[in-house]
Amino acid sequence: MQERSSVGDLANRLRQELNCYSPGGKLPSSRALVDRYRVSPVTVTRALAQLAAEGLVVTRPGAGAFRAEPRTTARPGGDTSWQEVTLSADAAAEPVPRTVDASGVLASLAAPPPGVVEFNGGYLHPSLQPERAMGAALSRAGRRPGAWSRPPMEGLPELREWFARGIGGAVGAAEVLVTAGGQSGLTTALRALAPPGAPVLVESPTYPGMLAIARAAGLRPVPVPVDPDGVKPELLADAFRATGARVFVCQPLFQNPTGAVLAPARRGEVLRIARDAGAFVIEDDFVRRLVHTDAGPLPRPLAAEDQDGVVVHVGSLTKATSPSFRVSALAARGPVLERLRAIQVVDTFFVPRPLQEAALELVGSPAWPRHLRTVSAELKARRDAMTVALRLRLPELALPHVPFGGYHLWARLPDGTDESALVAAALRAGVAVAPGRPYFSAEPPAAHLRLSFAAVAGTEEIAEGVRRLRTAYDEVRT
Repeated sequence: MQERSSVGDLANRLRQELNCYSPGGKLPSSRALVDRYRVSPVTVTRALAQLAAEGLVVTRPGAGAFRAEPRTTARPGGDTSWQEVTLSADAAAEPVPRTVDASGVLASLAAPPPGVVEFNGGYLHPSLQPERAMGAALSRAGRRPGAWSRPPMEGLPELREWFARGIGGAVGAAEVLVTAGGQSGLTTALRALAPPGAPVLVESPTYPGMLAIARAAGLRPVPVPVDPDGVKPELLADAFRATGARVFVCQPLFQNPTGAVLAPARRGEVLRIARDAGAFVIEDDFVRRLVHTDAGPLPRPLAAEDQDGVVVHVGSLTKATSPSFRVSALAARGPVLERLRAIQVVDTFFVPRPLQEAALELVGSPAWPRHLRTVSAELKARRDAMTVALRLRLPELALPHVPFGGYHLWARLPDGTDESALVAAALRAGVAVAPGRPYFSAEPPAAHLRLSFAAVAGTEEIAEGVRRLRTAYDEVRT
């Protein structure tokens, strides 16, 4: 974090001083900049690279850095209004118009302004990411023989084997494809299993990114309610009968956003109901490695208990590492595997081999289990801190379920609360929260907030964020 801050500070100072040089003028040498600003050579190199990317300086190997020539005035843009006709005409011909709405995803991806407490984040704070271990793994991976050659289309055999062991049951390496992150795996699975215009059953509430994938593919999400024990089997059976759907997407472990875990008695029922309907279950096992220290033994993935090829499993390393470490697994049994493989090859060819090699280096190193233990303890501490703070400062918010894994709490707002107004007021007060509406594929039963405790610096920032949320709540309720 300190290095990143130094790079930004130095880039800002150099940017301000560029007017002291004429276009084409030479900037001080890297050594002079190191001495003047008392920073490392790496910081100087990265700051100059940032300015070069912005088109402000030009670097010439062996000669130094120079102020770039002024940019020419851009020509006026053309008339793109014709696109409205073309795009709307395409939609009119589709049984279920495709809509690409990324607002629900952006709510957890967009970085808030400086000084704002990030309760809307979907990834680990940099202080929780195994940055040193990932850097070392990537360095070792880059030196492996053949590390920069083309990998097998399905993924490296050793990495596929590692993912298969993690799934368990009868799943073997031959039934695993390596994909570029869980979002990519879900996209491939939905494209393989449901034609445009088809209904797809989803948990309610559920992950907005999955709803966005379905709608962008022209699918029709149909909600099936969940409670603290996961999806309700009787409602799932009713939904299959009523819609004729052939796909159900679920998160059996620490569901997003409720944190629910599918109860043991329901697991077999879900598989039986789907099999009787001739349907697939897409299992999004996205946070298995973010279990808290007080969770106890975890249930196996549904795929480990599936003998008939009902489950298409998606599991990822991203949530437990970094948003940029996009390595995941897509596992399936039977003829559907070939369709999944074909779609993945057409869409992405393969996951870059250096990244796959780095994943192998990381999960095989002693640093990996240490990292998971550290994150497990830290997430529990943060979950407890947020739970206590909310109950003390904001008892009006209901917490129907406090999970033993994952990275967020799902809070129900009192009846009559304007969810959008509260989200806006919270941002003005200096805390970013995720609204609940994007998590529902149909009308929500109440207003909610999803509050992440993983993207902040620590428990002190959690306490401050809840204090600011209290201020925002008082503003909208008065």
